[in-house]
Amino acid sequence: MAYTAGDTILDDEYNNFLDGSSGGSYGINHIMGTGAGAYGLGQTAISTVAAGNTITAAQWNSLFTGMDNVANHTNDTLTSTTARSAGDTIAIISALNSDLQTLAASVAAGSPNATAVSTSAALQTATSSVRWAGSHIVEHSVTFSSADQARWFFNAGGKIQINISRTANGGASATSKDSSVDELITGLGDFKFGSVASTRSGSTETVTTDGLAIGFHDLTTSYQTVLRLTQDSGTYTSMYFDIQAKADAAAGSATVVTIRVELNDPDAGDGEFTAGNTSGVDQYANFVGTTNVILKTVDPTTAEGLTTVYTPSSTAVATNTTA
Repeated sequence: MAYTAGDTILDDEYNNFLDGSSGGSYGINHIMGTGAGAYGLGQTAISTVAAGNTITAAQWNSLFTGMDNVANHTNDTLTSTTARSAGDTIAIISALNSDLQTLAASVAAGSPNATAVSTSAALQTATSSVRWAGSHIVEHSVTFSSADQARWFFNAGGKIQINISRTANGGASATSKDSSVDELITGLGDFKFGSVASTRSGSTETVTTDGLAIGFHDLTTSYQTVLRLTQDSGTYTSMYFDIQAKADAAAGSATVVTIRVELNDPDAGDGEFTAGNTSGVDQYANFVGTTNVILKTVDPTTAEGLTTVYTPSSTAVATNTTA
């Protein structure tokens, strides 16, 4: 029997509001509990009703409380979750399924409007050799205790953040290549790798490979380019930052995400000016100064509705090479 005005609510219909897991009919436990794929936040599931039992006001309120907790975290507005009291007549709650699907859509999108998140301090910093003329390539790995915890982290709005900095000059003073790297650093800003998409806070320079629609749930065991940002002015317009990502398994089984960052100066033949041919030119005029690739995470918190949140169990610099 359908859940329609004038009908008695049946236990299996109420239970579907809890455990529904098919398209267009996602229940709150699938949205906030273990879930699967892009659904699930790792919260405690609400108990279902046994066949033939009357559904109590307290049971309705358990459903509504669960919905409100998720909505507080995702910053969704619901219209169907007014608490009921024992003895109340429970009229048809017309917006209930619509509200559940609103929550499902937010979680499936990686809770993009969640504000109960906190950016960590630098977890890893991979520093180049003193100076370089060629490339600085870093792989940062982020490990979770289980595949479920990885999903719950990203579904709740968790992200992997990459920042790049330059902490020394290539020569006695800043070189032209240093200036080009600085412009790319500004253009990148905060790079954040999320559930179903990635972002950069910067807006300058040229995006030559746009894979920002790639997120955790799109990963395979091979690297995919999420962003290539190329310098668009100055002397070294072929210089670029390249950010790639992969996992150790498909998203439903993955516990390790690896982010590969390449700072690349493809100018052929550049190197150190040696004694006898400097002619007043800084011997390191063709070099980039020390660069750092910094790993942070944007972690969900319990500040707005969630009881438990999940964060990486460890991080590491997997490789760090300068050429």
